[in-house]
Amino acid sequence: MEFQTNDESLLAWETNADFWDSKMGDDSNEFHREIVRPKTELLLDIQPKEYVLDIACGNGNFSKRLAEQGAQVVAFDYSPRMIKNAKKRQAGYLESIDFQVCDGTNYNQVLALSKNRVFDKAVANMAIMDISDIAPLFRAVYSLLKDNGIFVFSTHHPCFIRPDGDYKKYLMHKGEAIAGQPMLHNYYHRSLQELFMCCFSSGFVIDGFYEEALQNADTPIIIFTRLRKPNKAENGQAG
Repeated sequence: MEFQTNDESLLAWETNADFWDSKMGDDSNEFHREIVRPKTELLLDIQPKEYVLDIACGNGNFSKRLAEQGAQVVAFDYSPRMIKNAKKRQAGYLESIDFQVCDGTNYNQVLALSKNRVFDKAVANMAIMDISDIAPLFRAVYSLLKDNGIFVFSTHHPCFIRPDGDYKKYLMHKGEAIAGQPMLHNYYHRSLQELFMCCFSSGFVIDGFYEEALQNADTPIIIFTRLRKPNKAENGQAG
């Protein structure tokens, strides 16, 4: 059962939005630059003119990187304050980035982001562990992507980031993404089985996967997963 804590999560991110923006700045922090981006960009493999969905975009720094690589981007976040800051910080890229406020747990809201155009790719950087119910998001992203379109997400490695040491149990717990943030926010722990079953039940196949540790460490704390939407022939729908 998913936790009904959207309002609580929204309050935290609205409260933390200005602090988050100030700490991430124009280039994001070292963790995102050195740990998150390299494997994400390798799996995503952005090509010029691709139409890309950036999920839980924060202050839009990764959206900007996508635009700099020639992509046309729709970027959304649940927090209106985050989107206000993103539009201000990425003011020079608004012809390439369409920032929107959207609840990632609401299938219809996510689906409405398409504007009658299919996406080539979608990405969620260190976000799904912040979302109380990911099933509607994954189903919507599947519907939004073209055949053979890809969705890359990174999240906490559930085998090694375990609240109370419990791996299999779905848990909500409070945490701090950046030291000193004004308010703790909700994290949602899911096992690999639960994560991957959500991928498969949405229709995706997994065709790329990495684990990453902090520098000079052996134990991975992040997973990077590339999902692909099979074409109709692979789904057994060929005429």
